[in-house]
Amino acid sequence: MLQAGTKAPEFSLPDQNGKMHTLSEYAGRKVILYFYPKDSTPGCTKQACGFSELYPQFTEKGAVVLGVSKDSVASHKKFEEKYHLGFTLLSDPELTAIQAYDVWQEKKNYGKVSMGVVRTTYLIDENGMIVKAFDKVKAAENPAQMLEELA
Repeated sequence: MLQAGTKAPEFSLPDQNGKMHTLSEYAGRKVILYFYPKDSTPGCTKQACGFSELYPQFTEKGAVVLGVSKDSVASHKKFEEKYHLGFTLLSDPELTAIQAYDVWQEKKNYGKVSMGVVRTTYLIDENGMIVKAFDKVKAAENPAQMLEELA
């Protein structure tokens, strides 16, 4: 995981509609950049629905929310439509941003070891610096936690 005080790595990734996004296009705004393991799984759905529900409050505070996983653009589109998500999901099947932000790590699940995305959320300031970094994020609590961080 990257530490607070680090310059956030630039990325260029497609959203659920295939439109490309870069970190630099959000200069001048706070960015909540969260990495999650997989679309439509219970924890990831709770986290995404929480961010979607609170999204108007994030925008009031001048922040944008970007969710990133290695799922495809098509998977993100289905996820967005099924849960009526109101924010941007970025597709990173090549793991470029996932590895740049150091969230591709060894995970243990029922004694089985594999590589995967560790649920992590970064708060990036208007100048592209990481202000806060949270790992071992609790999916259901993360959206409210991040809203408090903006206060």
